[in-house]
Amino acid sequence: QVRLVESGGGLVQPGESLRLSCKASGFNMDTYAIGWWRQAPGRDREGVTCITSADGSTYDLETVKGRFTISRDNAKNEVYLQMNDLNPDDTATYYCAADPDARYYCTIYAPAHYHVWGQGTQVTVSS
Repeated sequence: QVRLVESGGGLVQPGESLRLSCKASGFNMDTYAIGWWRQAPGRDREGVTCITSADGSTYDLETVKGRFTISRDNAKNEVYLQMNDLNPDDTATYYCAADPDARYYCTIYAPAHYHVWGQGTQVTVSS
């Protein structure tokens, strides 16, 4: 069964950090681009960052540049999202997703490109 499972969410205070993990099973993640998306209550789903399969290029939402870093460990079939200097606007359910057709370029603006989605992990930033 093809699955993505996110973990690492939680409740943190503004300025703190979290590291999310996305574990794949049932397929080899190394041939897929992986994106992190988020959705806050009452808001549309938003692409946060993605990493390509061929060369590890990354693309970030402007508001997370310099704070969030995506990385991948193909040997472990996992992708990570390091989130630093979190603020309340980052509060959302975070999802990872896999795009099989993005070797040298990935998108954070077209969720339809992503064929496999995880169930999400909640991140809450509050004082």
